[in-house]
Amino acid sequence: MKLVIERSVLLKALSPIQSVVERRGTIPILANVKLDASAGKLSLTATDMDIAIVEQVKADVETPGSTTVPAHMLYEIVRKLPDGSNIQLALGGKDGKVTITAGQSKFSLACLPVDDFPVMAEGELAHTFSVTPAEMKALLEKTRFAISTEETRYYLNGVYLHAANNQGASVLRAVATDGHRLARMEVGLPEGAEQIPGVIIPRKTVGELYKLVEEGGEKVEISLSESKVKFAIGDAVLVSKLIDGTFPDYERVIPTGNDKVMEVEGKAFSNAVDRVSVITSEKSRGIKLALSDSKLTLSASSAEQGTATEELAVSYGADGVEIGFNSRYLLDMMAQVEGETAQFVFADSNSPTIVRDPADVGALYVIMPMRV
Repeated sequence: MKLVIERSVLLKALSPIQSVVERRGTIPILANVKLDASAGKLSLTATDMDIAIVEQVKADVETPGSTTVPAHMLYEIVRKLPDGSNIQLALGGKDGKVTITAGQSKFSLACLPVDDFPVMAEGELAHTFSVTPAEMKALLEKTRFAISTEETRYYLNGVYLHAANNQGASVLRAVATDGHRLARMEVGLPEGAEQIPGVIIPRKTVGELYKLVEEGGEKVEISLSESKVKFAIGDAVLVSKLIDGTFPDYERVIPTGNDKVMEVEGKAFSNAVDRVSVITSEKSRGIKLALSDSKLTLSASSAEQGTATEELAVSYGADGVEIGFNSRYLLDMMAQVEGETAQFVFADSNSPTIVRDPADVGALYVIMPMRV
């Protein structure tokens, strides 16, 4: 194998590749990236046996061939080479190592046999449809902050993607919850997605997929079965196992009888929450919201730290209500609000609150109250 490739091209391809590879794996071959050079292109593959990613990039291939080299080491070498340099990769010699040459820099990396590199079987993916990168990004971005990190409830460790119906409209919906807050985002149901099974995309896959869709492209082609999902975006293909579990009936958590509506300027509210929460303890992070005619008072108190209050003008005309929330959960939620205002819909101090972004009708959030 012998080829020449531009540094920026190789670096861009290696970025998602190296983040899939586990740093503390116990199987040596899984720490490597598979390099496969053929006419005019270089294919890079990495897997942790739950996710596999393949990137294809243009390269000047003199001698076709394939090998595997340590992924993180290759990434660090390429990252630290001068911008604009051409990199030569060559496999050969008696030692069977890969030589990396760029200008006056030369590195030699040990290889492992290509035959030892595992192939992650896709199986039959019965359902195929496509969405735009912007739609895929929105589905992930608006929900992933609510993914649970509690391993015991493993079925909450991902984003639930499924076809649904919203007031007569067919939608592709993503939902995530950790039991304290819930995030729901939906876009129009694409052709071919009508009969898809509801699937739970693991947290790590969500993170890797988000990086790929951030780069744009024309479309994201999705193929899935009940156990695997494949995303094809430009020259990248991401295949992942799905979480084998049943996502809870989240519809039961979304309240339908809330009637006290508050509209508040989003940035001012976030800043006020951030300031008041300085007083809260690291463990509880609880702040109180007290609402009366067109006025919101945020407060927090701590036996060790003291007290804090701040008032904001809001649009509110219902009966007064006092309710406590985890300030970090509020800030995570507000970070998703793109419009100038956010809408909170309360019932009482003990019931879940709905949060909406008037600028994004596809998004809906629910936050559970806490005792403060």
